[in-house]
Amino acid sequence: MTRFEILHSESSCGWGGQELRVIDEARGFLSEGHGVTLVAPAESRIIVEARSRGVPVVALPIARRSVAALRALRAHIASRRIDIVNSHSSTDSWLSAIALQTVREGPKLVRTRHVSAPITGNWPTRWLYRRAADHVVTTGEALRLQVIREAGVRESRVTSVPTGLDLERYSPGDQRAARVELGIADDKFVVGVVATLRSWKGHRYLVEAFAAKACENWQLLIVGGGPGEENLRRQVSELGIEKKVLMPGNQSDVLPWLRAMDAFALPSYANEGVPQAIMQAQACGIPVVSTAVGSITELIADNETGLLVTPKDVDSLGAAIVRLAGDAALRRRLADAAHQQALQRYSDRLMIERMSDVFRSVMAARAP
Repeated sequence: MTRFEILHSESSCGWGGQELRVIDEARGFLSEGHGVTLVAPAESRIIVEARSRGVPVVALPIARRSVAALRALRAHIASRRIDIVNSHSSTDSWLSAIALQTVREGPKLVRTRHVSAPITGNWPTRWLYRRAADHVVTTGEALRLQVIREAGVRESRVTSVPTGLDLERYSPGDQRAARVELGIADDKFVVGVVATLRSWKGHRYLVEAFAAKACENWQLLIVGGGPGEENLRRQVSELGIEKKVLMPGNQSDVLPWLRAMDAFALPSYANEGVPQAIMQAQACGIPVVSTAVGSITELIADNETGLLVTPKDVDSLGAAIVRLAGDAALRRRLADAAHQQALQRYSDRLMIERMSDVFRSVMAARAP
């Protein structure tokens, strides 16, 4: 087996599916005997999470692009034997790309793109994707096609590697036991979402749809924290539904919250890749309502493995939730189909195998 020395870089100070994938991927390669280190800003949550999960991590001042950040990252790379730098956010990708231009016979750069935000067509961005990065990985096929189309990267240099899950952990469980643990009444119809509270996740539309359609025994779970929390709490208060909405903030273990749900709703309208929260809900046997944004359609076939609604459309979102609430057979059919899909496609081992293939191909291109 070829052993890699891998440096992951992550400049984001937030916490969500992207950061979780970085850690899970690092742990997967560590378990196979590869050398792995993560560099991230000292103030970022991923630093704490990586340490708690056994991933070697070094704090560097890379939250923003600056000369100091470039020098720190360049010094770290130059002082170690590294085969591959795997960058994950815009800032650390730029810093890595520029730093590697000054390191003689330095590591290869693999740029992983997790979101579907537009790619600017200016020449620096084209340089980053076409020349500085030796390979581009995306978390979904729709994102792969976007990189080819918008950045002009050759098809052979872009690979889709969907995020994987620990399917022994994310699996159907005892809903009643989960509700007892969380203090949720067993007679409730519970619809929920697990996601960072960012505007483009569409929480405000979910709250509005819930307020318009909710029956007496409905409960809404909004699990997660983020910059949109204050606005959401204000919206819930203004709509007078505080008693029907539970917002517990960030949770280190989302599994009981997922298992407590009858339906999962993520009405994103922008910037999505392949949301891990949808994958987790499907793996747990929870029917999902979402939108055709980013690579979500690679997870959900409408009326087969979930329900798709129009982004920012409160009426269609509400109607989908009402449909699930009133049809237990539909919930079971969608959940069963999505669970089987998860078993076939969402394995974390499959993610590591595919990333290994990318790294081997990149290293082979370097050989004389």
